[in-house]
Amino acid sequence: MNLRYWMLLALLPTGAFAASVNYSPALDISSASFTDGGVIALQLVGADPACGSGEEKSPQVSWTNLPQGTRSLVLVMFDPDGGKGLGVVHWLAYNIDPASGGLEEGAGGQSSPVAALGLNSRGAMAYRGPCPPAGDNPHHYVLTLIATDLAPGSLPGELNHRGLLKALQGHALGAQSLVGRYGH
Repeated sequence: MNLRYWMLLALLPTGAFAASVNYSPALDISSASFTDGGVIALQLVGADPACGSGEEKSPQVSWTNLPQGTRSLVLVMFDPDGGKGLGVVHWLAYNIDPASGGLEEGAGGQSSPVAALGLNSRGAMAYRGPCPPAGDNPHHYVLTLIATDLAPGSLPGELNHRGLLKALQGHALGAQSLVGRYGH
């Protein structure tokens, strides 16, 4: 028998095994308000003229392929470039029912039956639109969706970023992020 025959014979079980493995698609987050790596739309920007006179609407967010066992979702919008390099929390939304499939633009700006809000860096329970200092390089706004095994409504209101992350320890099932940019 020749060498080619033995090589083909050795590869057959590998191919059969690979065909039988089931891979589940990765958690996916998307937004009609901005694309990953794209520029954030003006309607999401802070309403202050120093920010660009936006409408301060929270972004539209959609999700698919949630991990098995997902019972609620968390959204965090964080600017790692802000706060002189220490970062700025723009939005904490949690206790979100995964069956909704997403949030409409502006729907996550205040606590509602759709989502509870935590405290942003200014200590307000609200979405805070991007507002980097004029002349700065564009800031990066990281919007992260976290799937959890916690029942909707189980997280208390008014959590800050640190408190939310502590409450999620041992309950996060997976996460995915989008990054938008804004500067003026």
